[in-house]
Amino acid sequence: MLGANDGVLSTASLVLGVAAASASRGSMLAAGVAGLVGGAMSMAAGEYVSVSSQSDTEQADLARERIELAENDPGERRELTAIYVARGLDPALAAKVTEQLMAKDALGAHARDELGLSDSQRPRPLQAAAVSALSFAVGAAMPLTITAISPAAVLMPVLCGGSLLALGALGALAASAGGADIKPGAARVAVWGALAMATTTAVGWAFGKIT
Repeated sequence: MLGANDGVLSTASLVLGVAAASASRGSMLAAGVAGLVGGAMSMAAGEYVSVSSQSDTEQADLARERIELAENDPGERRELTAIYVARGLDPALAAKVTEQLMAKDALGAHARDELGLSDSQRPRPLQAAAVSALSFAVGAAMPLTITAISPAAVLMPVLCGGSLLALGALGALAASAGGADIKPGAARVAVWGALAMATTTAVGWAFGKIT
């Protein structure tokens, strides 16, 4: 949702700014395509670096935990038992659970219950980068399509209106997915989207007047 929202807003704002400077449709499309490619790559790079850093941190935590298990097994057992007691098990049962889990996979037990790590939530930098780039590109495709097919006389209002509708729909969908009221979610995205597009349009108009 975030990538698609960013794709719609940044590309629409860019095209509106170029359009306000009295550029040709070809220039608008060129700017929009450049914005799509640059934005998608930026999202991919940022997500890859971020998730890679998270992965590095988790691997470092696991390495430390592996050393601690090798050097102080009794202490690690007490630590895991205390975690289970804090979660509601009585001490005897907690000690038994610790014994059985650590007999099967000591590092896995500590990774899951002490560090909060699991294989299902393992960071995947390349996957995260690809999803971010794709979602941005999908969002950016909408304002580009409007730019390509709308009559020149109504391009700017149609682009602005279509983009605001798309932003509102994405905001509502994100709110609905989180179980929240869709109206505030849609309104927030639409209001900030309108502000961003108005700002870039004003900048483009001013630049067009200067040049």
